[in-house]
Order: sequence, then C-alpha cells, then structure tokens
Amino acid sequence: MKIKNQVPILIADDDQDDCQMIKEALQESRLLNQLQFVHDGEELMRSLHRMIEKGHPLPGLILLDLNMPKKDGREALKEIKNDPRLRQIPVVVLTTSKAEEDIFKTYNLGVNSFITKPIAFDRLVQTMRDLGRYWFEIVELPDPNPRPESDY
Repeated sequence: MKIKNQVPILIADDDQDDCQMIKEALQESRLLNQLQFVHDGEELMRSLHRMIEKGHPLPGLILLDLNMPKKDGREALKEIKNDPRLRQIPVVVLTTSKAEEDIFKTYNLGVNSFITKPIAFDRLVQTMRDLGRYWFEIVELPDPNPRPESDY
C-alpha cells in the first residue's frame, strides 16, 4: 500500500503564475506529495503515455485547467477517461471558469470534481488543504499502478 503523501500529483495548467501559486498553496497546506507540472493538453497526454511506456508510476491525482493551448482540458479529459489504462486516475478540474456549460460538460466527460480557482491566496491554500484531505485522507482510491496478480 502506498503512503498517501507519496502519491504523485500531476498539474496541467498553462499559466506559470497559477502553477507557482498552486505549488505554494499545496506546500502551505502541508501536502507533501510529489508534484509534476505540464503546460498544455498535448504535454499532459504525452507525459501520461510516457509514464505507461516506461513503467513509471502514474499520478494519483490530476489537477486540470480547462483553457490550455494545443489541446484544452476538455479534450485531454475525454482522452483520459476513454483510455482504460488512465481512466481510474481521479481528475479534478481546477479552473477560473464558472460557466455552467463547462461544469456540465466536464462531469459528462467523467471528471471527478470541478473547482473554481480562488483568487485570494489564503482561499487557495484552504482549497488545497481541503482537496488534499479529501483525496488523500478520506476517500479510498484504486492504485493507479497495480502490481501483476502474482504479487498479491
């Protein structure tokens, strides 16, 4: 069983300032998970497929911005949830959008949660603390990197 603070988090966001704020908010909230950042949907998908090909651990959680270049978050989410090797990874949309259409569409595509990014840093810290508590303390998640059956 993996220690939950060792479960990597993959953050897909094209805004460097938002990435830095998310990183600092996660640190401030004492969430010590390994973080990996990608900056567009194509990079996100390449990274996930490279992890599979090389046998590297998949992330235990993906934080996904919707409005990114090359391939937006909606397209990447659809690919993730349609890929049997990736679909069990929880995906949380973390975006500035409050559009009802985005909320509806992403839930239809299989997103696990939709969060509008708080503007104030202290609210972002609280959001990251709550997110970490929920995904790494409260819920039970399947291991995104199961061992072959002979290891059980």
